[in-house]
Amino acid sequence: MQLYLAVMPAQLQDASRYCRNFAHVAYRIGSESTLLRQSLLLQTHGGLLSVSDGEMPPVLDSEKLCAAVLRECNRRGYSGVLLDFEAPPTRDRSVFVERLEAALSASKRSLYIPESYGRAASGAVPLICTAISGGNFMQRLQEAAAARGGAGRLALDVQRLRMDFLLPARTGEGRPLTEAEFYQLMEREQPSVFFSQDLCARYFTYTRENQTHFVLFDDAETLLQKLRTGSGMGFSAAFLMYPEVKDILPKLFAKNGKQPFA
Repeated sequence: MQLYLAVMPAQLQDASRYCRNFAHVAYRIGSESTLLRQSLLLQTHGGLLSVSDGEMPPVLDSEKLCAAVLRECNRRGYSGVLLDFEAPPTRDRSVFVERLEAALSASKRSLYIPESYGRAASGAVPLICTAISGGNFMQRLQEAAAARGGAGRLALDVQRLRMDFLLPARTGEGRPLTEAEFYQLMEREQPSVFFSQDLCARYFTYTRENQTHFVLFDDAETLLQKLRTGSGMGFSAAFLMYPEVKDILPKLFAKNGKQPFA
């Protein structure tokens, strides 16, 4: 399983101390189906081209956009593309994803897509989010692999979980905690922390204003365990986001060059 660290250009220098495989978060889609790029270091070469959908207009010319993506891949030596789309699929986006997968496949490159876009391109690699708040983590991966025809056709979206649930959490939705909020809460409560085998995450409870809270979170060990699980099942790749894990990078990446989760 190949491990990638998603970084913006300004983060690349620090991230390079720990990792050599990057998804370069420097691209977005502009008006008239153009590919817009942030300032990249001249020596940036290899890894993946990562496209975000912030302020993304409709894709009116998929062929033009696909051609621009391929030119940039050739120029920078990218081995594939990561589509970091947060919005749900629309007709124009699905057409773009389908055509981009065909173009990349012809040049022996990979396309990684959100799980929700899986039907748009059967040859692309959907990302399965590791941050779950209910059910069973192993079962989640097994079901996703069965639906796609094997774990080798999937990748892990390793999101660092920090979520505060007010009990009873009937909707299964909690309040995301920032890094500062989480550590302030830990310092104030000094809680007893437990590990959930089903969720592959740590948790603790606390009471405030006569209401019970359940906090679910990841640390380096739980993320490594999720990576080991995915690797053992045969997942093709995994992605970590630099801002989420910058404080635990030494624990996530081995200095000897070997995969830390092997």
